[in-house]
Amino acid sequence: MSEERIISSNEQKQDKTWDLTLRPQSLADYIGQEQIKANLDIVLTAAKNRGETLDHVLLFGPPGLGKTTLAHIIAKEMNAGIKVTTGPAITKAGDLAALVTNLQEGDVLFIDEIHRLPKIIEEILYPAMEDFALDIILGKGPSAQVLRLDLPRFTIIGATTRYNLLSAPLRDRFGVTFRLDFYNPEELNSIVKRSADILATKIREEAVTEIAGRSRGTPRIANRILKRVRDYAQVKSNGDVSLELTHDAFDLMAIDKYGLDQLDRQFLRVLIENFSGGPVGLNTIAAALQEEAGTIEEIVEPYLMKLGLLARTSKGRVATDRAYQYLGLELPKDSKLF
Repeated sequence: MSEERIISSNEQKQDKTWDLTLRPQSLADYIGQEQIKANLDIVLTAAKNRGETLDHVLLFGPPGLGKTTLAHIIAKEMNAGIKVTTGPAITKAGDLAALVTNLQEGDVLFIDEIHRLPKIIEEILYPAMEDFALDIILGKGPSAQVLRLDLPRFTIIGATTRYNLLSAPLRDRFGVTFRLDFYNPEELNSIVKRSADILATKIREEAVTEIAGRSRGTPRIANRILKRVRDYAQVKSNGDVSLELTHDAFDLMAIDKYGLDQLDRQFLRVLIENFSGGPVGLNTIAAALQEEAGTIEEIVEPYLMKLGLLARTSKGRVATDRAYQYLGLELPKDSKLF
């Protein structure tokens, strides 16, 4: 269910084509994450001036903020080729060997969801990252032999939404680590304008601000909403995106002015009406919503917490006073902490 939410920050099928169209091609075109861009510019320039391969890079943060885009930009800025894979796709030593032995000097290997690499693959990856060598075990038992293959110097860029699930040895092998954060409204405004220009969509300034304000601080969501609003304007009007048409489109999508949709509101209502506002465990509320616990924890809760509508405590999830006010419900009489 949640995979098809318009405001889900997880990548959806239609996003892949979209990202290719709207993805910035250089660091100068990349909007937002200014501190990361400044640091990355220094790291890239220094590596190019020395004629060296870039250190391994780890990018982490919520989904939809541009980790994949940054990985492609880094490769392009370094004039390097890039191969793309995911942690779950590398299940055997042979999978990793096929990837790294086909890399050229200075190439980038981008591993998305790197926290989902199997432990045995992690251990094989360590010498590849440190010594640029791959140890392959031939045979079994006492007669087994280790064959070491020398590899060209390359850069691994890892991306993850779950930094805490990375093992310490793997984290320590990345020379450069950046945390991407949610975007502010001004940055999202610029992103929506840029995307509208690329898509040849005429949009009013007020509509741009409205879309940016309901995009949950996430460029992927902003671009997805822009597409839906553009479609609505083409069907209901002449294709020009006005504020009134934008409001109508949001009403149809059931996304309110805070960027919350039906699942968010249902989560808060179940928490307050079924469980007296908490505290309640994640699995219990996930069962009540008939959603996966991972979806609730990774997709729904972070933004509710960002808005101050939800608190995670040692005893479980708790609705804040602001959540009651948001839903127009009477505050509990013993409300003290939230």
